[in-house]
Amino acid sequence: MTSLESASAIDHLTVTAPTLQAGAAFVERALGVAMQPGGAHPRMGTHNLLLRLGDAMFLEVIAIDPDAPAPARPRWFALDEREPLPRLSNWVARVGGIHERSRALPEALGDVEPMTRGALDWLITIPRDGSLPLGGAAPAMIEWNAAEHPASRMPASGCALSGFELHHPEPARLAALLMALGLDDARLRVVEGAPRLIAEIDTPHGRRKLGA
Repeated sequence: MTSLESASAIDHLTVTAPTLQAGAAFVERALGVAMQPGGAHPRMGTHNLLLRLGDAMFLEVIAIDPDAPAPARPRWFALDEREPLPRLSNWVARVGGIHERSRALPEALGDVEPMTRGALDWLITIPRDGSLPLGGAAPAMIEWNAAEHPASRMPASGCALSGFELHHPEPARLAALLMALGLDDARLRVVEGAPRLIAEIDTPHGRRKLGA
């Protein structure tokens, strides 16, 4: 079990997909490992699968839950755009003091909202229109209401994040945001280019790329 710290950190990476099955197949082709069970997000009409990347980090596949009523608002992570193929579309940074941090940032990452999934609850930034800030290169912020990170209770996967490229046409703008967030992680690399994310992940089959 790993205690949560107030320092900012990469919390999880998110693959959005038209269905959970399509997202799971996308990850398995790239990494050679199977996703693990997740749960549902009733407020957003979505559900997910998970993969542990360490004691305080995970990979998530998220999709619209066909059995859930549609929310009376745009879904998060731009899922209402209903892209036909899965992709590594965005990521989430863990912070302390999320309300104060949100007000001090040079970029708007969304409103701070309470969320739940089963016994878990947390605060997360969600743009009102459901969009991805800076095309997904900017993270959502999360603050868990827990003493231990939920990844510490997930089954071991043999996977760990080794590198994470954030591509954006305005790299200085993105770098300034990461600095304001206090994200000092050697695995993070800002690259000039069209918005996209590339994660290097160590797996039981060697180092693989997701999102390339």
